[in-house]
Amino acid sequence: MPTFSTVKTSNASYSPASPPVALFFGGTSGIGKATVEAFARYTDGEAHIIILGRNRTAAEGILSSLPRPKQEDGSWKHEFVACDTSLMKNVEAVTRRLLGSLPKINFLAISSGHVSLLGRKDTEEGIDNSLAVRYYSRWKITNDLLPLLRKAAELGEPASVLNVLDPTRGITVEETDDFGLKKPGKYSGFKATQLSMTYTDLAMEEFGLREPTIAFTHILPGFVNTNVFSSNHWAMQLARPIVKPIIWAFAMSPAVCAENMIYALLNAEKGYNRRGEKVEDLGFKSHPYPDEKRRAEIRQKLWEHTVKEVYPS
Repeated sequence: MPTFSTVKTSNASYSPASPPVALFFGGTSGIGKATVEAFARYTDGEAHIIILGRNRTAAEGILSSLPRPKQEDGSWKHEFVACDTSLMKNVEAVTRRLLGSLPKINFLAISSGHVSLLGRKDTEEGIDNSLAVRYYSRWKITNDLLPLLRKAAELGEPASVLNVLDPTRGITVEETDDFGLKKPGKYSGFKATQLSMTYTDLAMEEFGLREPTIAFTHILPGFVNTNVFSSNHWAMQLARPIVKPIIWAFAMSPAVCAENMIYALLNAEKGYNRRGEKVEDLGFKSHPYPDEKRRAEIRQKLWEHTVKEVYPS
């Protein structure tokens, strides 16, 4: 496990031969925002940085604050692309646009968030909103953009995907014919939250096996002081006076978390990586399926289900 000093020193040593292309889904607030700012700082702004999310005003504020290289030779660009990842059709439109406009992708960071422990709420596409944001859209973003990640790898450049969620608190799947929790009486917000972690772990491992020249990392950001606790739901309003002091006392700042995220992006090994909140290698510690054979069986069934769900015929 690297010390935080080692992490910062390593990040500061990053010196790409040419401007990298970096995409940040969920980059308008919290961990995503801080990671964008850290990446821009370490590249002195000389990179093609794309923030993808719903809040254009927030994104434009972030982009205007990033360091701008002196040269205006077209080697760098900072932009925002609107995308609501709760709908697969929105993701499809954005990834098609990116495939048609970008030469490569070196870094793909996904931290789009949705926290709800309430009842099921389906999108117009018939997918639970929580699972849509926390799993299905992330899978689709990664899968759709593989051609651009492969191009970076073929150039001998970094090709790294960072999925910011939680590889330590997943649970086993009750029924492999109901990954989407659509059967009556099977859904709860807490279960959907936990299963999204399991699904992400399994999917990122499968991506790593299928794409050995690209790095796929599932990382736990830890307890971070973000606006995830700012919901206006009545339950959160009641809990806020209690939760806030705990957050201020024990949570790390987004800036500190971002250093770890950048380190994980820049230092990921090709294939599959599971990282803890201090960027330590978790191996298969706390994995709901430590047995390799059983894990492979579930992983394959989940993959087949996911393809059908995000690419409906």
